[in-house]
Order: sequence, then C-alpha cells, then structure tokens
Amino acid sequence: METHPNVVAVQDALDAAGARTSAGAPPSVIILDDAVHTAAAAAAALGVEVGQIANSLIFDADGEPLLVLTSGAHRVDTGKVAATLGVDALRRATPEFVRAHTGQPIGGVAPLGHPKPVRTVVDTALAQYSEIWAAGGVPRAVFPITYAELLRVAAGSPADVA
Repeated sequence: METHPNVVAVQDALDAAGARTSAGAPPSVIILDDAVHTAAAAAAALGVEVGQIANSLIFDADGEPLLVLTSGAHRVDTGKVAATLGVDALRRATPEFVRAHTGQPIGGVAPLGHPKPVRTVVDTALAQYSEIWAAGGVPRAVFPITYAELLRVAAGSPADVA
C-alpha cells in the first residue's frame, strides 16, 4: 500500500511544497491498519479528537470541482458555502466526478496530489488544533499537518463552512 501511486503522489506533493508538521518536521503519509471512511473512525485509529480530522469533500460547484476541507466535528452547510463563493449550486459529487478531478477515491481524497489544481476552501474550525490529520490519497492513508500549512500546500482559502 505504501507504494500506491496516490500515496506516492501525495507524499511527493508534500515534499515538493516543503510542508511541515506542528513539530517542524516534514509530514509523512502513514498507512493505517484499516480503511477509515469516517472522521470518527479516523480519530479513533489515530487517538485524536474527531475535530482534528480534515474531512475532504468534493462538491460539484456549477460543474467545477470544489474541495472543502472541513473539521470532522461538523457538517458542511452547502448553502452557506455556495453563497460565500458566489456559485449557484453546490452538489455532492459522484464517485466518478471525484476520481476524474482528483485521481483519488472518495474516502481517501487528499488536499493535494491531484492531476491539476482543485479550488479548495479550508474550514476555519480546524485552526483551533495544533495538529490536524488529512487523507493521503487512499482510505487507509493519512498525514499530520498544521492549519497554516494545510492552507498553504492546498492553496486553500479559509472559510466558515458549517
């Protein structure tokens, strides 16, 4: 699994961006024993608060992909996000749409390592944690990062998404 192309792409993107963890070290994508398809499962596997999990949700925003990195402690208010971004409709994307735009499966979508850049917003609720965990390209892969670094490496815009 460690050599899965998606995991390699995410690790390479983290390295190329010079990403750092809260300890100042480069983050490493780690592979969990089991797939973690929910924030609660990821938090339990990592021994952290559910709010520290950066859920990666791809939406269809008027036909274009939008990646919302939201705290696992709450749900995205799609109406609020659509209004904030000035899009007419924000719909949950199909698995095919997600894979076409990210190259990654639902449940493992990372904030980076996509074939081309995806417009990204990052939940401001994640800023309260010194360390957050994001998906690493497949459902069993995750990596630690800070909020500021997540914003930077994902080229994200901070937003109140709940």
